[in-house]
This record gives sequence, C-alpha cells and structure tokens, in this order.
Amino acid sequence: MAASSIRFGPGCTKEVGMDFKNMGSNRVCVVTDQNVAKLDAMKQVEQALGSEGVEYTVYQRTMVEPKDYSIREAIDFSKAYAPDAFLAVGGGSVIDTAKLMNLYTNYPSASFLDFVNAPLGLGKPIDKKLSPLIAVPTTAGTGSETTGTAIFDLVSKKAKTGIAHRALKPTLGICDPYNTRTMPSAVHASSGLDVLCHALESWTAIPYQQRVPRPPNPINRPAYQGANPISDIFSLQALKQTIKYLPRAAKDPDDFEAQSEMLLAATLAGVGFGNAGVHLCHGMSYPISSQNPAKYKHYGYQSSDPIIPHGVSVAVTAPAVFKFTAPSNPERHLVAAEAFGVDTTSVKRGSEGEVLAEALARFLSELGDQPRGLKGLGFQGKDVEELVEGTIPQKRVLMLAPGLSLDVEREREQLGDLFEDAMDY
Repeated sequence: MAASSIRFGPGCTKEVGMDFKNMGSNRVCVVTDQNVAKLDAMKQVEQALGSEGVEYTVYQRTMVEPKDYSIREAIDFSKAYAPDAFLAVGGGSVIDTAKLMNLYTNYPSASFLDFVNAPLGLGKPIDKKLSPLIAVPTTAGTGSETTGTAIFDLVSKKAKTGIAHRALKPTLGICDPYNTRTMPSAVHASSGLDVLCHALESWTAIPYQQRVPRPPNPINRPAYQGANPISDIFSLQALKQTIKYLPRAAKDPDDFEAQSEMLLAATLAGVGFGNAGVHLCHGMSYPISSQNPAKYKHYGYQSSDPIIPHGVSVAVTAPAVFKFTAPSNPERHLVAAEAFGVDTTSVKRGSEGEVLAEALARFLSELGDQPRGLKGLGFQGKDVEELVEGTIPQKRVLMLAPGLSLDVEREREQLGDLFEDAMDY
C-alpha cells in the first residue's frame, strides 16, 4: 500500500516555496498549461517560490489529454533546463506530464518506450529514486497527485497507454480548494465522473489475493493490486462523497462546500484506485477518447480541437460495465447501488447488475449534458471492432476486471458485447 503525502486545505498553495526550501531544492521546473498559467493558482505558486528565493522556470505547453509527441516536447524542455525538482500546477494532464518529465530527465539515455506499459512498451521497472515532485491539482478528478500513473495517447497505435510505477508518485500533493473554483461547470462534471468511476472500479476490482502472476521480484510488482481492505475504505468513501456532492458542484460553481468535498473525494479515490486499480471503464475509455471518429467536441471545453474528456469517455460505458461485472461479486454491487440511494432489500438474486446500471444511468442523466451512450459521441456499430482492438492492449487494467476471460478470442467477444451494450442507455 503506497500513497503520496497530502496537504489539504484552503490557501495551502502559498506554502509551496517553503516546501522546496525545506527539501533543499534550488532549481524548479514548474509545469502547467496555457489556461492555468493565467489563473490565481499560478500566481500563488510564483509568489511562494519568489518569496523564498527559489529559482524556477515555467513550462506551459502541456496538452490537455496529452499525446506522445507533446510529452516528448516537454521532456526535451526539462532535460535542457536540468532542474533538481518539479512542480505541477493543473489537472491530471499537467501532473502526468510532469511525472514523465521527471522520469526521463533522470533517465536521460532511456528510449521513450522503455518504461511504457507492456505490450505497447517494454514495461521496464524504475530502479532508482526520482527528483522531488510537488503536485497542485486545479481540477477535482484524476487524483493524479496520489498515484504513480501517467497516461497519454500513443498516436501511432490509436490507443491510450502510459507508465505505472510507485516511483512516479508525487512527493507531496497540495490540495487547495481555492484552486478548483475556476473550473467551468462542464469540467466539474467530467472530472467528477472520473472520480465516480475510479471509486466504482477499484471497489469492484478482483480481490488482491487473485492478482496473478506473482512477480519474480517485488520491484516488478505493479501498483495496481486488486481490491484490498485498505483501498476499500478510500474507494467507498469517495463514491459516497461523489454521489452527494458532484451534482451540486456541477450545477453551481460558487458552491464552495461541494467543490471542496469533490477535491477531497478525488484524492480519496486516487489513494483507492492507485493501489487497487481500475478495470473495464478505463480500459475501454482509452480507444473511445483517442479514436473519436465523429470529431466530437464536448460542450463547455475551450479547446478548439475535438475532445472527448477523459471522465466522459470513462462514464459512458459504466452502466454496461457494472451490469457485466455484477455476477463476480453481487454483494459489492448492491453496496454501490445503496450509495446511490437504492433500496436493495427486495432485489432479486441475479439482478444486482441491472439495479446498479439503472442507478448509474439515472445519475448520469440527471447530471445533465452527458451523452447517453456511445452513439451520443458519434460512434456506430461499425466502430465496435476497432474499439475492441484499441482495448485489448490495456492489459494493465483488464487483468483486474472481474468476469473477463483470459482467453483472447473470448475476451474479444465479451468486449464487443460490452461496446454494443454501451451504445445507448
């Protein structure tokens, strides 16, 4: 069980200069994007670093939903600057980019695919300590400030992948609710849906005792271990908080209590899934967001390019997914349904998945402006085969999916059925 140290509370961003001074860091690479660079969170960070006399430079070309080429550009920048520490200020895309800048700056001779998850990359373990990294999230979604996971789009393969290793975890996550006040309602909603699925997937992942094979050396043991007694506490609490506060946070950007609770829920879910892992919603989401055949652009996003936000791509399959996974552990799926307010006392044996799927569909619909299935994103039946092929390489998460066959051909059939079921709800 591993997690980053977390500092939570309004106004704690102003302490970051002292943190680097206390660590003995004198040359910091600040990583952000062009939107966050204009916001108060960055002003707070620059004042904090300046007041402590910490030398820094700012990289602000991070891409939302990063591509491999944007990651490479960022790595080249950090190698040239040669910092002794990193500071990420932004959402999950920024924090993930900073993790990879840190990794490859400390492994300057490594090839880009050396550490990328197999089978798309070589999946080599990280065998030395990286530079300090402090993460300041400005969205309440990814929980990336707590995890050793960094995700990006491998363009040549039309699939999302990433690097997952405990060494990538930030040294410290600074979770300041003041920094999420600038999120538009659409970003509140999609980020919160990521939290929802982090919590549900880690709660329903295979038990840690079933996570096989045992690695020949602990350094090769992946961070994602399956549901376990400690992750369960974080995942279930995050689920309950998200159900309670996400509709409020998405509806009213001035609801500071709801925003604060969603930032805390994102962090709790990060600790949960950072150790238990996610499974089908995330594995299936990667080809959804990277393929985007209809050039869908989600409402409320400032990007001029087509974009299916990560939280949207994850949640759109959720009703179908949890209908499928329920037979593996009906009791857990009923507990999840109860978190949505469902009275489960008279639920018939065998219908647990239907009950949870219905509760999820109702929650998503009432959240507003969400696509009701893959058709709402422009996908059609003819796209299913390519979606399946984009999901198959996501072994890192698929191996944690309850009920998914280990036989590749049967797995393809199951995934095809899931994508068909996810077309509309």
